[in-house]
Amino acid sequence: MNDRIETFGSSLIQHGKHSNRAYLMSLSLDDLPEVLTHLDSLAVTEGYTKIFAKVPAQAEALFASNQYQAEADIPGFYGGEEGVFFMGKYLCPERKIEKNPELVEKALEAAIEKLSLGEIPMLEEPLVCRPTEPQDAEQMAELYRKVFASYPFPIHNPGYLIETMESHVFYYGLWNQNTLVALASAETDLHGQNAEMTDFATLPEYRSKGLASYLLAQLEEASTKRGIQTAYTIARAYSYGMNITFAKQGYTFSGTLTHNTQISGELESMNVWHKTLP
Repeated sequence: MNDRIETFGSSLIQHGKHSNRAYLMSLSLDDLPEVLTHLDSLAVTEGYTKIFAKVPAQAEALFASNQYQAEADIPGFYGGEEGVFFMGKYLCPERKIEKNPELVEKALEAAIEKLSLGEIPMLEEPLVCRPTEPQDAEQMAELYRKVFASYPFPIHNPGYLIETMESHVFYYGLWNQNTLVALASAETDLHGQNAEMTDFATLPEYRSKGLASYLLAQLEEASTKRGIQTAYTIARAYSYGMNITFAKQGYTFSGTLTHNTQISGELESMNVWHKTLP
């Protein structure tokens, strides 16, 4: 069962047993301080072990006074002016302790060594890159099912992919003739002028060819044309490949979200990287 997305006032909250958390995805300042009480009540009632919140800089102190800790931040997140803090409140002591600290450290070190290399691979024939369209949704969902046994959002559902395409997400895919072999998306906030580079998936037989870097470059270019100023990602902290991909393209590491997201059946820590687009 996928996590649910609900509203509290004008704020948006995702929650469920999948990642065993409540996630304040979008905060309206008009909902303060009541949303803090609501999140606490929701987490206690459902038995969640973490509350995760994306918090504008001006509200960071209020959340900190309510036992939230800043795990990462991005300056100029909203319109190139106000920063954002990714904050966690742990309701279970065990969840706060990283279970694979050496793996997180080594993956990050490997990424930092590749910082700003800027290597965009040439696309080999017969691969073709293009934005996806609603008629591609079945293929997209099939690719995501092959790569991810489970995921925080229902990307295995073609209907969900079409819905996001028609609202605030655009996807780029790589095809070998009629077969979709790699895919990624940009989840845009046009008002805040930021975009999350996410949902990267590549078939196993096409990995280690730099396809994620190629897709990231396409997403950045398309985002810039849409007026996006800040690109960021929340990448799996245990993944050498994805962290290296963003480091190579000049993204700045800003923190680790401990045991934050359930992917493929396991709670994983996530690294936040960000970049100011031209």
